[in-house]
Amino acid sequence: MNATAENAPPCLRSITPHLVCAGAADAIEFYKKAFGAEEMMRMPGPDGRLIHAAVKIGDSVVMLVDEMPEWGALGPKALKGSPVTIHLMVDNVDAVFAQAVAAGATAKMPVADMFWGDRYGKVVDPFGHEWSIATHVRDMTQEEMIAAGREAMAKGCADATA
Repeated sequence: MNATAENAPPCLRSITPHLVCAGAADAIEFYKKAFGAEEMMRMPGPDGRLIHAAVKIGDSVVMLVDEMPEWGALGPKALKGSPVTIHLMVDNVDAVFAQAVAAGATAKMPVADMFWGDRYGKVVDPFGHEWSIATHVRDMTQEEMIAAGREAMAKGCADATA
């Protein structure tokens, strides 16, 4: 058994994030401004809350739904955080990071060259979702990454720069 679905719609990948947001319609507008998202669809329920929505960021789809506590659908703010980070690969991390902050994201980790070969930073969107944003800048072997990671850890910084 594999994790591919040959009958899936062509716009979906094997894994597609599905985000619960306090204000999914506002999240759609934020993702448009922050990441250049294209709205694909939105489906409001009888009370106006979005029961399903989708945006396309780059070549991937992100699904969204409004918080619905009565169904156990709570976003990161209601849960007081999330252990999940959404990773976004872009051509120009500095520009996208600045665009996200200008749109209302909070900078969590400034952009820097990292030991694993990416230029990388983190933001938290206004809905509590954490995004890591990266541009690949150099190819490294697994051995080189491990050695560089150990060196960074020895310096006392898990997210150490190169």
